Amino acid sequence: MTAPTPPGLTEAREEFLALVAHVRPDLHRYCARLTGSVIEGEDIVQETLAKAFYALSLAPDVPPLRPWLFRIAHNAAIDFLRSHDRRALDLHAEIESVAGFEDRPDPAVVRAALARFLCLPATQRSAVILKDVLGHSLEETAETMGITVMAVKAALVRGRKRLLAEEESAQAAAAAAPAATRIALARYAAVFNARDWDAVRALVSDDCRLDLVSKSQRRGKAVGMYFGRYEKEAVTLSVVRLEGRLALAATVAGGEKPTYFILVEHDRGQVVSIRDFRYVPYIAAEAALEPA
Repeated sequence: MTAPTPPGLTEAREEFLALVAHVRPDLHRYCARLTGSVIEGEDIVQETLAKAFYALSLAPDVPPLRPWLFRIAHNAAIDFLRSHDRRALDLHAEIESVAGFEDRPDPAVVRAALARFLCLPATQRSAVILKDVLGHSLEETAETMGITVMAVKAALVRGRKRLLAEEESAQAAAAAAPAATRIALARYAAVFNARDWDAVRALVSDDCRLDLVSKSQRRGKAVGMYFGRYEKEAVTLSVVRLEGRLALAATVAGGEKPTYFILVEHDRGQVVSIRDFRYVPYIAAEAALEPA
């Protein structure tokens, strides 16, 4: 039996999410590049906000919000990388000559694909993302990472050089997805776009898991109600490749490009999991979507 929500907790959570809304997209840009994934990046943002919400409930005063949240996100991301045994997790900045250090970011670094950042050790990765992509000062970057300004400069010199070399030599080569997955997603998108909601619900298993990211979670029969909102909206789905896997891109009527995306998993022809990112649309701006 699910425990009742304490009085006022829902309201407090909504107030907190409104308070941090302006910082959240930048937190995701940082975490997505640290992990090389918009999905894992959002997982870390969720963890960061949960930790921050709990910490605020115990604190007498609200700390300076942006730097405080970035410190929590940085530590959560490093813990995530450690737990997943990610490569290039060298947390020690090498203090070397910073000759050639340029305080202005290189536009090519800013445009680099998320996955490219994984070629960098964690210290270089964090420094380049905070300074070049997010525009933090050297001092702010050092504070978030817990290192010196000189160490930040050294990490930037090496990180920029290696990242640019990786960008120049990288070639897009995504593995072909199983035909069955493409067919299943195409069938789901087809009946969804045809507004045949009975057919859509028929594709969903009785024990399907639904995650409306940052909003709610459902399972089983309650998932059927999820489509009620889509019945009232003009949203079109298309099959795309997202970070090496197939996903559904959602485009709102009148839009020229996808607004958000949905991950759908199948088992023996039925949908067993839906993860809908409509309530965190900033992810789509970071995602590298390709037609499948």
